[in-house]
Amino acid sequence: MFARLPLTALRTFEAAARLGSFKTAADELSVTPAAVSHQVKTLEQTYGVLLFERTGQGVRLTDAGEQLQHQVHGALRELLASVQALAPAPDAQALTLTTTAAFASLWLIPRLGDFHRRYPDVHVRVETANQVVDLQREGAIDLALRAVIQPDAALFQLPLMEEFMGVYAQPGVQIADHGPLELISVPWQSQSPLVVDWPTWCAKAGHEDWPGRARVRQYDDEHYALQAAIAGHGLVLASTVLAADSVARGLLQPYRPHVRLAAATYCAVCVPGHERRTPVREFMAWLQEQVNKQSDNARC
Repeated sequence: MFARLPLTALRTFEAAARLGSFKTAADELSVTPAAVSHQVKTLEQTYGVLLFERTGQGVRLTDAGEQLQHQVHGALRELLASVQALAPAPDAQALTLTTTAAFASLWLIPRLGDFHRRYPDVHVRVETANQVVDLQREGAIDLALRAVIQPDAALFQLPLMEEFMGVYAQPGVQIADHGPLELISVPWQSQSPLVVDWPTWCAKAGHEDWPGRARVRQYDDEHYALQAAIAGHGLVLASTVLAADSVARGLLQPYRPHVRLAAATYCAVCVPGHERRTPVREFMAWLQEQVNKQSDNARC
């Protein structure tokens, strides 16, 4: 009955349609963009219908594609729920959360021991990924800690900290008025209109000559960029949230701290209803306490 049903192509199509990108779908499925394109093309040829319009800016669903995406997404969600129902009942005291590797290593993990001491019966599992996890789809994830630009109305959201981008350096670093300058950078990707990069910060700070005389060291993760600055390799443009502990320990000092760029809001987000689960509720209350403590210490 289902022998000729192209499940791989349908799963690939659903990912591309939901994410709006062949490349992003390829990353999620751990295949190449060419493989995604091939599966979609095979589906189109099999059923004689155009599912995507290819444009200079990427791909866009056709009317037929939107109809199929709605149906396939619903069917795959039902199939996933059926398979998950076979698994043993989850530990009521377990909490699985997702966040970026940088936030986990620079902010969350150093504080997590306090939560373990206060709630020894809650088993916390931390998963890290730079891609935004679809919490509606990944039912095993209870909570996400993420930097939010545009809130998702479909999710429960607890705002924690406002994030800005500022410049930091190893204590004692002297900034020459002329000559070579070393700047450390991390690509900041967002669908918002905010621009966060060295030229923007330099223009705001009145250092228009810096980009022209600087050697830029590029890192793909903010953790590495901050470590490079701590080692004295240059000035880093980094998140005020992620740099806070290094500043508090005297490993970094802000350079012109009043010159900073607006960025995001760090939030705890989950599927509506999950915030009422005991371990999730306890963890979010603990997060809020940690944020308040950090804010109080910063004012001292």
